Amino acid sequence: MLLFHKLTNMTKYIFVTGGVTSSLGKGIISASLAKLLQARGYRVTIQKFDPYINIDPGTLNPYEHGECYVTEDGAETDLDLGHYERFLNVPTSQANNITTGRIYQNVINKERQGEYLGKTVQVVPHITDEIKRNMRILGDTGEFDIVITELGGTVGDIESLPFVEAVRQFKWEAGANNAIVIHLTLVPYLAAAGELKTKPTQHSVKMLLEYGIQPDILVCRTEHHINMDIRKKIALFCNVNVNAVIESMDASSIYSVPLLMMKEQLDKTVLSKLKLPQKNEPDMESWKDFLGRLKNPTADVRIGLIGKYVELPDAYKSIIESFIHAGAKNECKVRIEYIHSEEIYPDNAAEKLGHLDGVLVAPGFGSRGIEGKIDSIRYVRENEVPFFGICLGMQCAVIEYGRNVLGLKTANTTEIDTETVDPVINMMEDQKTVTNKGGTMRLGSYPCDLKKGTKAFHAYGKAHINERHRHRYEFNNAYLKQYEEAGMIASGINPDSKLVEIIELKNHPFFVGGQFHPELKSTVANPHPLFVKFVAAAMEYAKKKTN
Repeated sequence: MLLFHKLTNMTKYIFVTGGVTSSLGKGIISASLAKLLQARGYRVTIQKFDPYINIDPGTLNPYEHGECYVTEDGAETDLDLGHYERFLNVPTSQANNITTGRIYQNVINKERQGEYLGKTVQVVPHITDEIKRNMRILGDTGEFDIVITELGGTVGDIESLPFVEAVRQFKWEAGANNAIVIHLTLVPYLAAAGELKTKPTQHSVKMLLEYGIQPDILVCRTEHHINMDIRKKIALFCNVNVNAVIESMDASSIYSVPLLMMKEQLDKTVLSKLKLPQKNEPDMESWKDFLGRLKNPTADVRIGLIGKYVELPDAYKSIIESFIHAGAKNECKVRIEYIHSEEIYPDNAAEKLGHLDGVLVAPGFGSRGIEGKIDSIRYVRENEVPFFGICLGMQCAVIEYGRNVLGLKTANTTEIDTETVDPVINMMEDQKTVTNKGGTMRLGSYPCDLKKGTKAFHAYGKAHINERHRHRYEFNNAYLKQYEEAGMIASGINPDSKLVEIIELKNHPFFVGGQFHPELKSTVANPHPLFVKFVAAAMEYAKKKTN
């Protein structure tokens, strides 16, 4: 049993738990706190522990869990990691997202290899030891002063119990001032009574105490301001200092939350609890500048997001956030209109898309809705509406061009039609022998060379880039010459595999498709150049329409 693990450096640990209800915003609070600590000069990272038994979210339907966020090293992870990267502008990795499934898989593998010397393998100590080992991986690298660990789910969930017990043990082993617990809870407003109620928070903390954890700081999610009397009441019944009761008001934008937390002095309270110097005040000037441009746009565009999971915007979380970053960069309000691809046909495309200033065709898997995406692309190509295709969206653009410009009437992807005469999109060679679905696609960061003089080169301003991937199918290079002669050029090529990474049309204001997922690299500090140029093109198109 790994008792009294000595911290290999002076890394401090913060655990963020949630109570009462899910979706209170643990990820945003964690990212906001990390941003403030980073702005004070500390090296910070965030990790997410998810209590479900899937090894990773890669095989989960987007309706189940929102988008699957892919890291530089090719890990398929929880969408909260996207928030971490967008706030901190620091890449995450495989070590930043751990599930119950991975913990149990590791323990079972060790048991099969005889590492437990014939002992009975149990939740305590073996599962909890493996959880603690994963909690320490990032801290033990020596690269971070502070590691923030967000526990998914809520305290009291049966599947969360081993994680909560691991936190209790970790806090005890690390010693005073080396690990603290922030508990996020709900203070609801009862309209009938006309007052805020603290009882749910009291019960949530009581449950934590039953598991042996005294929270150090309470972040109270609320729709109304919490006055000093309520703060004192919560502090008294939950055994925390009054200044450790932090108000988290509903905000108009998640990007306002770091400034709200700074006003509540969450970062100061944390540093005090961890006995860390407060250094200088957080340098949030560039963040405030971003917020100023976000909240005071000088232009307005309407962009259609065409996909098959549009009922759940979280399925396209990184795309939505990329539009926010690119909109702020252009001082433009991007209004996203979600359009289900199954509802678009050749005879209603003009009615559905005619009022838009730009169209993004989203990534996805499977045949459902693909013809609607192809019909949408034909409309925007022929009517010179700015177009941006991501992954499957790029592949649909290739199919549409093949059918309607090159005369390849059966052009298709072998993902949909394995017998097509013209497989313009084909399965990658190294994918043809793959049988397992989880973690086996082309995943993570790959290089791409851009052709000078193209829209892609103009957007990036350089010839060599790296982008993140998540796909099994590719542009079929047997058709490349035919496409380029007809006006659809490959403006981005992988230097090693020669796979087509970016396609664009020469004679179109903005018609670009990427095989990769640019939305995964867009941050507040560095909005993605393709999104920035796409929004700028939509602004130009909107201007022309009104003139």
